[in-house]
Amino acid sequence: MSFRNVLTPVVTRWRTANPYAVDAALAALVLFAVSLQWIFPSEGDERLTWRGWLIGAATAVPLIWRRRAPFATACVVSVATPVQAVYHAPPPDVMYGGMVALYTIAAQGRRWERRLMLVGWLIGVVVTMHHKDGERAYEYAFQLMSVVCAYALGMLARVQRAYTAELEDRAGRLERERAADTARARAEERARIARDMHDILAHAVSLMVVQAEAGPVVVRKDPERAEAAFDTIASTGRDAMAQLRRILGVLKEERPGEAAGRLPQPGVAALPGLLRQVGQSAGLRTELRTSGEPRPLPPDTEVAAYRVVQEALTNTVKHAYASCATVQLDWAEDCLMLTVTDDGRGPSVSGGGHGLIGIRERASACGGSAETGSGPDGGFRVVVRLPVSAGRPAALG
Repeated sequence: MSFRNVLTPVVTRWRTANPYAVDAALAALVLFAVSLQWIFPSEGDERLTWRGWLIGAATAVPLIWRRRAPFATACVVSVATPVQAVYHAPPPDVMYGGMVALYTIAAQGRRWERRLMLVGWLIGVVVTMHHKDGERAYEYAFQLMSVVCAYALGMLARVQRAYTAELEDRAGRLERERAADTARARAEERARIARDMHDILAHAVSLMVVQAEAGPVVVRKDPERAEAAFDTIASTGRDAMAQLRRILGVLKEERPGEAAGRLPQPGVAALPGLLRQVGQSAGLRTELRTSGEPRPLPPDTEVAAYRVVQEALTNTVKHAYASCATVQLDWAEDCLMLTVTDDGRGPSVSGGGHGLIGIRERASACGGSAETGSGPDGGFRVVVRLPVSAGRPAALG
């Protein structure tokens, strides 16, 4: 096991421990270190006295409150340390309490507090060492470097704490943004599924209603036609159920092998079949016209084009009382212009219902636009512009 693996749990436990207990232990350790010089004096040193021990304790005990009152603690230690040096000549070899106080004020104090303490300690060290008998140059350097290093370590801890707080704040912002993006994506997905379900059900139910209303009329006069009407109702219902299964499949977890049996969503290539189905089911003459060179569309735009035509034809069947409908596909360099017109009675209300709103939402979601209103020769017209990506020609099946 490496030294780093052993040290990491110790550092983690130290950081998460009770701060007051940690500071009390640190104060006790500093007091013990301060007392060693007089418990085991060097040659020429005075032995420890109660008064000297109390002065030494004044440089250590205040460290218990170093986090709650860093500046007050630093002031007490700053006064007690030179008093200790004067009372016991020579001064202490190492200013343990002073280094801890400087570290704390550099890490937690305000700017003017940090600067005042640093300048005060540097001047205090120089003055104290100047009055020491037999001082040497390296002793000056050692004491001054002790002060500077303690202050530098405190500033480093301050910068690291600010950097950690910034990282945590940034992580929190990213998490909130990710949650907002997820919620927005879910809302968009729910809206898309709601539009698809509305288009599928409205189209299927409209055709089924038309056939169901015609069934009782022809059941006695033309049994074969009535049977064909009921077959159309059944096939329309089955087709609607298949499309709903494809849409609802995204709402459940996909099992192995399930995706292989799931058909893709219909696109532009399926428009001829859609027009044939509407024409046969609703007795509506339909025509598909194409101009320009077909180009590939993004998958979402493919589905949007199909659903727009489906919803426009559904509105024609339900509301227009039309006899014919025309779908025009105009392929330009950068867009597909899709126009659906009928010869019905035209718009009855302004704004439209959910179907027209869904058409506008689909066009907008693909980066396009939609317009609805009266046609040039009466009836109703839906014009949708969808962006087209450059590439190889696309075929209509």
